[in-house]
Amino acid sequence: MKIVIARAGAIGGYLGAKLARAGADVVLFARGPHLQAMQARGLRVVGEDEQFEVRPQVTGDLATVGQADVVFLGVKAHALTGLAPTLRPLFGPDTVVVSTQNGIPWWYFQNTGGELNDLRLERVDPGGVIAGAIDHRRVVGSLAYFATDLAEPGVVRHIEGNRISFGEPDGTKSERAKRIADALIAAGMRCPVTARFRHEIWVKLLGNVAFNPISALTGGTLVKIATHPETSRLVRAVMEETEAVAQRLGIELPISIDQRIAGAAKVGEHKTSMLQDLEKDKPLELDVILAAVVELADLTGVKVPTLRAVHAVADLLASKVGV
Repeated sequence: MKIVIARAGAIGGYLGAKLARAGADVVLFARGPHLQAMQARGLRVVGEDEQFEVRPQVTGDLATVGQADVVFLGVKAHALTGLAPTLRPLFGPDTVVVSTQNGIPWWYFQNTGGELNDLRLERVDPGGVIAGAIDHRRVVGSLAYFATDLAEPGVVRHIEGNRISFGEPDGTKSERAKRIADALIAAGMRCPVTARFRHEIWVKLLGNVAFNPISALTGGTLVKIATHPETSRLVRAVMEETEAVAQRLGIELPISIDQRIAGAAKVGEHKTSMLQDLEKDKPLELDVILAAVVELADLTGVKVPTLRAVHAVADLLASKVGV
């Protein structure tokens, strides 16, 4: 199985390094100093539990790679609009595309039936560029439950976790999803394949939609936000409104809000990825996490005053990043 990681930053680089160490046929696509460092010295993974180096095939030009069996989308959702049209040289008739992004994915409503069939959320896929470049039938969904960052060009720091789950958008347990999971299991990852992947999207989103923007606005870690009397009430209100939107879409969450808040508190003094991006003056992943839920609330008639308020102030904050 030929696997391409596009692009191999913190998340994609970690997956690519693990696969390369396990002997998989993997190509890492990157740009700039990170690409140059990997070409010169290979890719190094550092962390408390593991440290290793690999020299996988790396490239800055997808046109040189040829057709792939599997393409992992290793960028955050706001970068997909630029990446998706460049992937065409990788696609053969049966190429699978694994989406790893947080929030509501661009393919969520494609070919689902019902009143929102083929709905395109403008804040998720502006102008339909992503859907136009990637046929939804190629997609296997995934959600990453591990924390990494790019310590420096050519060096991925593994902070914690080793789980990445997979699921077909139609709820089946396919052979192709199992093959992808098996490759990563052989590389040392935990990779459940679930028939309830859409529910899992909303379980993860329930935490991200509350903790990510509040952390960026306050600078607080998960445990501080979850245990502070006022911010914990704000988190609960955001989660309750998000759960109401999910229920309107037919999703019954298998975890309570109390459990979700308690789970975040147990993680401890951890900065969310959105806060880390803010501190590095990088774009904030607001559209698929927060704006998409507000857009869905408007479409389904669910009242979300708290979500709307948090989105307004977080959106203003995001507009100042990189200025």
